[in-house]
Amino acid sequence: MKIALAILAAAALGFPFVFRGPYPQHLAILVMLYALLGSAWNLLGGFAGQVSLGQAIFFGAGAYTSTLLAQHAGLSPWVGMIAGALVAGALALAIGYPCFRLSGHYFAIATIAIGEIAGIAVTNWDFGGGAVGLFLPVGTEGLLSFQFHRSKLGYYYVLAAMLLATLLLSAWLRRGRAGYYWRAIREDQPAARSVGVPALRFKQIAIVLSAALTACAGTFYAQYVLFIDPGSVLPLSLSIQICLVAVLGGVGTVIGPLLGALVLVPLSEATRVLLGGSGRSLDLVVYGLLIMLISVFEPAGIAGIARRLGLTAR
Repeated sequence: MKIALAILAAAALGFPFVFRGPYPQHLAILVMLYALLGSAWNLLGGFAGQVSLGQAIFFGAGAYTSTLLAQHAGLSPWVGMIAGALVAGALALAIGYPCFRLSGHYFAIATIAIGEIAGIAVTNWDFGGGAVGLFLPVGTEGLLSFQFHRSKLGYYYVLAAMLLATLLLSAWLRRGRAGYYWRAIREDQPAARSVGVPALRFKQIAIVLSAALTACAGTFYAQYVLFIDPGSVLPLSLSIQICLVAVLGGVGTVIGPLLGALVLVPLSEATRVLLGGSGRSLDLVVYGLLIMLISVFEPAGIAGIARRLGLTAR
């Protein structure tokens, strides 16, 4: 695992010097963004077994909190990122407390419903820009202002650091007591409770950590595109895409979401570029078929293929 992360880190550091064009760097940023989102989802859906299809709520919370604080209070995006993570964590507690009384597909359905309600509420929220959205104030270029106008390299390396920190946190949690408790809850929650595992508390911990990391990604996205609206940061399709990246990469593994993003994001872009111009949605058909093939022939995800080839230990 450590060797794989070291190789990936070295590849990430060298990528912009090999591929200098803006599009390859943009594609790499998308891959890392979805890997970060998938890793955040994996804490809740993979380790703890609580399949959430409402992660866009937390992504939007991070994006809107940092943007509104920058617009109305002039606060740094880094402060906004911390505030967004706190807001998302509070929302996660409010959502998790009643929803964790549900199990299985009922929990997933509840998160879909809450996500749709949040999207409608923000669309009609005048202070948050409503359906029109919000433009971020353009500031001076630099790390402190979290804006890089002349090149994507600044965004690239900031996101690479965020992703590395998330992967290391996931690995640490997986090996610790929380990881063992989450796996016990995922495999058999009644049995875990019978031996003293505080299931509700650790599910709350999982959703709060997942929400906070997702909100940080939302703040990054807002700073990257300098515009947000409900359709870009709160759609159900985003929640499903986050789930797909983790599940098809290898749910419950540390490296799985990264592998999923490395395959699915370029695959999505390639089918869109090659087939999207037909107007018949052929890109979505081919993309869906390829996802189905991965699911059928390797239920353990791309991480399962890598494990069989001896590329990863677990």
